[in-house]
Amino acid sequence: MPNTTSSTLYVVGNINVDLIMGTLSDWPQRGTEVMLQHSELRPGGSAGNCALALEAMQVPHRAIANQGDDGFSHWLASHFPHSAAHWPRYRCETSLTVGVTHPDNERSFISNFGHITQMTAADVLNQLPAQAVPGDIVLLCGTFLCLELYQAYPALLAALQQRGFAVAVDTGWPPTGWHDELRQQVHRWLADCDWLLLNEVETLGLANGASVEQSAVQLAARLSGRGGCVVKSGADGARLWSATGTLHVAAQPVTVVDTIGAGDSFNAGFLAALLYRQPTQTALRWGIDVASLAISSSPRRYPGWQQLQLSHEVR
Repeated sequence: MPNTTSSTLYVVGNINVDLIMGTLSDWPQRGTEVMLQHSELRPGGSAGNCALALEAMQVPHRAIANQGDDGFSHWLASHFPHSAAHWPRYRCETSLTVGVTHPDNERSFISNFGHITQMTAADVLNQLPAQAVPGDIVLLCGTFLCLELYQAYPALLAALQQRGFAVAVDTGWPPTGWHDELRQQVHRWLADCDWLLLNEVETLGLANGASVEQSAVQLAARLSGRGGCVVKSGADGARLWSATGTLHVAAQPVTVVDTIGAGDSFNAGFLAALLYRQPTQTALRWGIDVASLAISSSPRRYPGWQQLQLSHEVR
């Protein structure tokens, strides 16, 4: 019989508009114009992608964000009807990212600043319960894009722990690149972080280690000890380093259609499994299964949490 949960996953961070265009083989010469065969306007951002996956999976969640006040604001909020009524409004333009896909399935992003840079710790804490229900999780996304919020990360994470939330962070890649001062800033709040969800390049960049394994071990040692460092490795699956050891779950081959938001879809599956009290190896499998279906489908599809749970009981 599938388990249910009374806990909630709160997704905090960069919910913005994505304009996806492709496929671009070579960047055009300055002053010229090219025509691309595909374009799609959709809600996006790391937090947005994760929240949309959770909605499709029917996982109890809330999207914690803010909003601008231009023509995109109402359209973006309409995709998060259970959450957007609580979003504070700022007198600024909506954050927008143009994603350009390439023939090798890689992509490039160009973003403005917009509303996500103005979200504050008070905006976040005011949208969260004063006391967590056991099992509640807060996922912080788009760390270095939410400029105002990032400055308050040490106090914010401490407040989340005090309220009883488990805390997960997907930092993403800093637009300025990794450097020692930034690493030291992150290290100061990692002890209040339970789960760190990174890809291989982010893991190497944050730890500045010689290998992914060495870097993940170093980062896991800096965390609270209640979770671990998860490294998303694309076609190679995902790995977890924690106080109890190392786990690896492989991914099955899929035909890739759209890789944008793959890591965010993984986050949704992984944390959903924890919300439903699944073991960490199952959580890695859920993350991989959700991401695999997302990147291999168009329109994008996600498995339901009951489907995931039943499929792994069969296994």
